[in-house]
Formats: sequence, C-alpha cells, structure tokens
Amino acid sequence: MTDSRPFVHLHCHTHYSLLDGANRIPDLVAKAKNCGMEAVAITDHGNLYGATEFYTECQEQGIKPIIGYEAYSAPKHRRDKTASKMKEASYHLTLLAMNRQGFKNLIRLASIAYLEGYYYKPRIDKEVLAEFQEGLICLSGCASSELSRLILQNRLDEAKSVVAWYHKLFGDRYYLEVQDAGLESQRICKEATLDLARRMGIPVVATNDAHYLNRDDASAHDVLLCVNTHSVLSDEKRMKMEGDQFYVKTPDEMYQTFSDCEDAVARTQELADQIDIQLDFTTRHFPVFQPPEGKTDAQYLRELCEERLPRRYEQVTDEIRQRLDYELSVIDRMGYSSYFLIVWDFVRFAEEHGIPCQARGSACGSLVAYVLGLSRVCPLKYGLLFERFLDPNRTEPPDIDIDFCRDRRQEVIEYTKRKYGKDNVAQIGTFGTLKPRAAIRDVGRALGIPLARVDRIAKLVPNTPNIKLKEALEQTPELKDAYETDTEIREMFDIALRLEGLARSASTHAAGVVVADRPLWDYVPLQTVAGKRDVVTQWDGPRVEQAGLLKMDFLGLRNLTILDKAVKNVKKHRGIDLDPSKLPLDDPETYALLQRGETKGIFQLESGGMRDLLIKMKPDNFNDIFATSALYRPGPLEGGMVMTYVDVKHGRRPVPKVHPIVDEVLAETYGVMVYQ
Repeated sequence: MTDSRPFVHLHCHTHYSLLDGANRIPDLVAKAKNCGMEAVAITDHGNLYGATEFYTECQEQGIKPIIGYEAYSAPKHRRDKTASKMKEASYHLTLLAMNRQGFKNLIRLASIAYLEGYYYKPRIDKEVLAEFQEGLICLSGCASSELSRLILQNRLDEAKSVVAWYHKLFGDRYYLEVQDAGLESQRICKEATLDLARRMGIPVVATNDAHYLNRDDASAHDVLLCVNTHSVLSDEKRMKMEGDQFYVKTPDEMYQTFSDCEDAVARTQELADQIDIQLDFTTRHFPVFQPPEGKTDAQYLRELCEERLPRRYEQVTDEIRQRLDYELSVIDRMGYSSYFLIVWDFVRFAEEHGIPCQARGSACGSLVAYVLGLSRVCPLKYGLLFERFLDPNRTEPPDIDIDFCRDRRQEVIEYTKRKYGKDNVAQIGTFGTLKPRAAIRDVGRALGIPLARVDRIAKLVPNTPNIKLKEALEQTPELKDAYETDTEIREMFDIALRLEGLARSASTHAAGVVVADRPLWDYVPLQTVAGKRDVVTQWDGPRVEQAGLLKMDFLGLRNLTILDKAVKNVKKHRGIDLDPSKLPLDDPETYALLQRGETKGIFQLESGGMRDLLIKMKPDNFNDIFATSALYRPGPLEGGMVMTYVDVKHGRRPVPKVHPIVDEVLAETYGVMVYQ
C-alpha cells in the first residue's frame, strides 16, 4: 500500500551515524519506496560514510537519492577550541546536495570538518560554508541547530539575524526546518520557526529526524544509545531520545503529525524535485607516472621489462617472449602501464632502502610483475594464469598487493606521498561492526544483566565465519533452550538481532592506500581517526574504487620483519650472506620438520589445525606446502576435500574421476579442486 499525498524524508540517519542511527541503507530505501515516496535523503552526523552505498542502493531500487549531511557548525571559527563542553562546541545544520557540484562541495566540507575543525566533533564554520555553498540546499536544522538554540533561549532577535544570514547566502535554497516527535522543545521551536517564516517570507519543510526504521525499533535504538554512551538502560540521567517517534514515518503519518502546517510536508516534494544528482563512476582518477622525456608509459614499461628479463631467465625462450608480449599488450590496451610503473617505482624505493617487500595474491600470475621484481614467483614455472590477475574481458582494475616489512612500511607510504603529493595520497578507511557475540555482550551490558550470564550466552554462538545470530539460534540447542525458557535472555537476544551488523566504529584499513591524480578531497571525503594523525578516506576500499580511484594494499607483514632480522643475525654472527628467495625447495630436513608439525612461528603454518593437517599430509614437495595453505579454509575443510587429498596422496584411495577435461587439470592435486 502506498500513500498518495506528496512527502519526502529529508532528514534520515543511517547506521553510519555511528551507534546513534540504526537504519540499514537497503531497508531505509525500500521503506521509502514502498510508502510511495519518489525520493529519500541520507543525512548522517558529520560524515559521508554511507553516501555512495546509499546512491547505488537508490539507483537499484528506482528511487531518487538525496545525499545530505547533518553538519556540525562551530559557533566561532572552526579552529577555535575554547568551548568547555561538547554541546557548546557546535550546532547542527542540515545540508543537501542538489547536483554533482553540490556533492563535490559536501565532500569538501565533510573533509575540512575533520582535517581542520575537529573538536569534540568534526566541525565546519560559516567561512567555509560560504566558500562551498554552490549546489547545496540548506535546512535550518533540528532542535540542536543554532536557530533552535536561540529560540529556546528566547533570543528571538538573534534568531532572526541568523536566519537572515543563511537566507542571504543561500537565497531560495534556504528552508526553515520544523520537527515534531512529541518533544516540548520541538514544539516551542516549531511555533517560533513558523512565525519567523511568515514574517520573513522563507519557506518551511517538515522533517522527522528519523534514527530508526519502524516505531517498534525504538527500544532497540534506546539500547544502541546505551552502547554508545557506555551506560545502562536504568540510568535516568543517560542520553536518550524521548518517545518512539524518531522513525521513518509514512506520508500519512507526517500529514497527521503536521496537521497545522501541511504545506511544510508537501513542500518536501517540491524541494526533492529540484535535486538531480548524477554521479560519475566511470572516469578513472589514477595518478600518472612520468616516464623519461620522449617516452610513453607503455614504451618505458616495455623497456624496463626488456632490461630486466635476463636477470630472471638465463635463456629467454619463445614461451617467455610470447607471454611477455601478450601481457604487455593487454596492459597497454587496458590503460594500466602507468599503474605498473607506479608500483614498480615504490617497490624499487623499498629495495634500494633495504625494506623487504614482495607481491602476493593474483599479481603473482603476471610475468611482467615477476620480471619487474614485484613478485618472486615465476608464473610459468607454477602454471599461474595472467587472466586471474588481469582479465581483458573485465573492467575492474588489477590489484597488485605488496607486503612490506612491518617496521618500515610507513617509509614507503611517506615516499609515495612525496612522489605524488601528500594531498593525493591517503590510507583507506574501514568500519567495525556489531558482530554476533559483541552484539550480545553490548546489549547485555546495557540491560544490566550480570556479565557472567551474558558471557555464557555469547560463548554459545558458534565461532564460525560470517555466522548470524539467527543461524546460531537454529544450530545450537543450548542457546535455543535458553532463549525459549529465560525471558531476560530472550529480550537480550531479540534486541541483539536488531542491532547485529550495524556499523560501530570507523578505523584505518590495515593495508589499503589510495593514490589520485589530484587532491583526494576532489573525489572522496577524508577524515582523521580518533587517536591518530593519518589522513584516511571516509569510504571503504570498494567505495573508493567505485569512485574511480587507485587502491593498493601496502600490508605491513611481521613475517617479513622476522625474516629480515634473521638474515641480518646470520650475517652478524656467522658471516654468511643469505638470500631467502634462493633457499632450496627440496631440503629433506625441512620437510621432516613439517611432517612432525613443528611449525610454531612459521607464517601461515603455525595454527594448531594447520599443524595437525601437516602431520596427516606429510608434505614431501613444495606443491604440497601451498596446497596445504589453500586447503585449510572453511570450504575444503567442511567439504571433505582435505582428507581426500591426504588419502589419495598416500595411496589409501584412488584418484577421483570426474571428466577427462577436468581430470587432466586436477591431476597435480590428486583430483581435488584446490585452487580458484
């Protein structure tokens, strides 16, 4: 059923208003569409974390996206830090992007708020708002806005002056915002705001400050606020949102709520009709490597490969030559020559400065990567496919992941900043979420349930990757029994089910780095993460790539650090120069050690389950070692593939036969499909 009267939600918080909003983006968009709305807005607190996810979801569901931002605005200058309390340090202000230029300006404002104005919250000020107001619609804000606070303090002349300032800046793109979720403060603000609107001739829109999806989500949201503030539900003095009206209301519900000013409800549709955001996700913004004068990037890449080919191969066979020519032609045709040169350049820097590094993952299937020294694995020797790394039939950019010595990884990042400009390079953000066990513990703490009881229930959730609470309830009889017989546990579990998976925190990805051809704030919103000074994107890796930017993994690997120190210690105490890449791969004593499971401290082979597998498999060649690593994953372990491999290897069962074509491919892995 849909409502016919026009209304659009212009003030909605998703779970990216961390531990404050509880709307999941697909659910928010779906409800708006199902209620007959033609558009819906996202206005998270002080960030644009969910902007592109929201845009994409709206496109898929066939509803107009309105990308907004509930800004924190400093009372004075954004760099001023004299306020003694959080409430005194900023006001709220609702900003909506009308078009692509408006979205770019939202990105600039959201970045400046973190990089220049952070004090309690990421803050802008009127100076930067005036500079980046083009393409933006401004709403006066909620009960925590500058206008509302002046009204609540009965400073009506000052309130009028504030409205006049914003109206002069935004003109007909400025609207007074009224809300009514049953709070007395909102009622007072609404009456005064409507009076100002009549006297000053400024249009009014009605919003609902939606923090959760449905009315019956109010109690779960209240618990979420307790998790946010580390308080318990029984604490009367804690932060809370009174009532159960901060949800995504239907148009009819909004008209009932604002029966005294229905035109403010209808005007939301008029405002939405002005908005047309068409984001460009097709243009690449990769940095450009500057080859020597007179050469193209493709020519220089070939020159480097030709120069280094004899270092890798004593004899360059026709097979090697054909593979190299094929890869270079694909790389050139797809426009990635500069990308390879960029990676080669920072790997060269690392090697020249004695920083251990090497490629991992699908890039090891590239002969170009091997010849340039990015990878130490010959793809021809091990039958690795270039197309697994760079498929000519796909549009996704390749991904060359490089591991660096953990202690010196930052040196390489700093070099990249110097080379391409510090404003063009940043680390990539990521989000922590409320995992199943954590959700139970957080909710239990908020409800005041004894810690021992909560911990016992949390431990009943199987420690299986990606398991959901609903699945855990079905799979664990003891958990199901507690849920069905204990009302306190049921309440805790039901609330945890509603909160599970919501974003909990923003942090820095362990490896991801983004490099662009211009300052990043032209493309993505930036931030600093609490307790750190590094500049980080507000979007995660997939969203950064969606925006057309080059994402690379600079992973700090402890194992490379350990190997580096071991090599130096051998040199220091034994006077022997060791090169780990040249160690023999057929040493009997090493295989005997592996067969005994004596692998504590050995990268990827040190877990108890892996040591048990090594004892069963008894590896006696190098292929067995990397087969072991590939097999020790949930799919093969649960599917019985591991023991099939072991039993066939040791002659306890015949090689499984499927089809002559498949059997030939799987011959080296005893008929087991080990690799992707």
